[in-house]
Amino acid sequence: MHGIKKFLLWTLAIMLLVAISAVVAGFSFRAGLGSPVEQFRENAVYAPNGVVASSQPLASQAGLTVLKNGGNAVDAAVTAAAVLSVVEPYMTGIGGDMFAMLWLEQEQRLVGINGSGHAGALMTFDKMKDRRRVPDDGPQSITLPGALSGWARLLDAHGTLTLAQALAPAIALAEHGFPVSKATATEWGLFESKINWDSGARATFLIDQTRTPQAGEWFYNPDYANTLKLIAQHGPQLLYGGELGQTIAARVQELGGFLTQSDFANYSAQWVEPMSVAFKEYRLWELPPNGQGIAALEMLKILEPYDLAAMQHNSADYLHHLIEAKKLAYADLEHFVGDPEFMQIKPEQLLSDQVIAKRRALIHGGKAMAQADPEPSLTTSDTTYLSVADKDGNMVSFINSLAGPFGSGIVVPGTGFALQNRGVGLSVQPNRANTVAPGRRPFHTIIPGFVTKADAQGKQQPWLSFGIVGGAQQPQAHVQMLLNMMLFDMDVQQAIDAPRFRHWEHNNVSFEQAIPQSTMDKLYEMGHAAQNPIMATAQGFFHGNNTGLVFGGGQAVMKLDKGYVAGSDSRRDGVAAAH
Repeated sequence: MHGIKKFLLWTLAIMLLVAISAVVAGFSFRAGLGSPVEQFRENAVYAPNGVVASSQPLASQAGLTVLKNGGNAVDAAVTAAAVLSVVEPYMTGIGGDMFAMLWLEQEQRLVGINGSGHAGALMTFDKMKDRRRVPDDGPQSITLPGALSGWARLLDAHGTLTLAQALAPAIALAEHGFPVSKATATEWGLFESKINWDSGARATFLIDQTRTPQAGEWFYNPDYANTLKLIAQHGPQLLYGGELGQTIAARVQELGGFLTQSDFANYSAQWVEPMSVAFKEYRLWELPPNGQGIAALEMLKILEPYDLAAMQHNSADYLHHLIEAKKLAYADLEHFVGDPEFMQIKPEQLLSDQVIAKRRALIHGGKAMAQADPEPSLTTSDTTYLSVADKDGNMVSFINSLAGPFGSGIVVPGTGFALQNRGVGLSVQPNRANTVAPGRRPFHTIIPGFVTKADAQGKQQPWLSFGIVGGAQQPQAHVQMLLNMMLFDMDVQQAIDAPRFRHWEHNNVSFEQAIPQSTMDKLYEMGHAAQNPIMATAQGFFHGNNTGLVFGGGQAVMKLDKGYVAGSDSRRDGVAAAH
């Protein structure tokens, strides 16, 4: 009885604080999603005790409430992730996947978790081989959602809250509603057509089943509130082996998809060992495949010997070298990386000194490569990110995604959440690590990042927990942001807000408007080609000044000798909330 009373008091306290924060946050919403030159945040946030940096003020405030009430970084991260699934439902939710890295201060080590699901047992190569690719949406794009298992395993291993306590703020917001911010309303509206054809999606995400919410309009999701309440009561097994998983599998099969009840019953998120490369006195850590973090590691290692600082920040020469390194790393990524159980090489081979030297030798100082091929010697985007740090020195780099906006566009009636379309990370080409097959884990774009730095004794200590969303933009944005800090002495907020490029394919590159035209002209003379983001994104991600959907929106928390300093991307609604 005492435990139930404590939980109820905890829940009421969080509900009250979240409600208050909703009013406060309402005054902090920006007027629009302008480019960084228009919306630059001048000041990073300094925190003596703890900080939560996320893409949405309500999520940051909910996580901060957990920290102030004595919870640790893992508790706050899961709480914030759950809130994001309510307030940014087109980006994230328990219908998607997650990954995280945790610095455990007491143990002085970094650990990783892979909460990505897999193709359903009914998804065979023979059923898909005549297609050009796995569909971008609809029932055949749905793969098993792994996020909830990841949340639960994080809390069980390293948290102090129960899953029910961590879900309480999300339940309150889903049940009692929240005012939709202008940025969220704009992005929500971009994808109205994707959710308009599925009856469950219409009933869940459209007001009166006819339109998306407007800025300032209150939005409620009673079905999702009820789903989360049932999970709080019965645990994650409600989805993995229980009634919820059975209901989802039956509906997906009814629509022509591939999930089965056994897929849910046999799934669990996995602990993994992060991979790293050195750069100066720093060490960048990424999770191993089936994610694309290894591309950031390969890029950074290719670039390490160059005197990038002497080239000057965002000069034509500087950007040229970054773009060329990206082409090489992504060529290897596309060819070699997928489910690690089916990769034909070991991930470490892509980062060997011999392979990196061969890749680096292909970069011409004044001419763009027309085509980057995978290393021959080895030959045989939508998301929410958050970062949390607590008073005890624990840090969490956490990312959660539905793959595309509203994922597959399908909501099983009565559940209140969209199912992901991560099947797009599977290939219909034979003999690849991500070739379509039952139980195969798709190639993943979502990657949390972490950086350690050697102390006076040469021991690696936590320096930065960070991430940038945006599909294939993520590794190239990771490297751009890190070099801003490592080479050009930008603080964490300046490094996040600095203008970025996005390379697409071949020689096509998009640049944010703060990069001078004269610089772009020099790059075009080298053979790089201008790419209009409107044409580069089939789903119209680039809309007006909506640069965060193309160039990525990020958050970061940097550890100081005492306390932290954090930043949140001006391209999005996010804030860093500290105490």
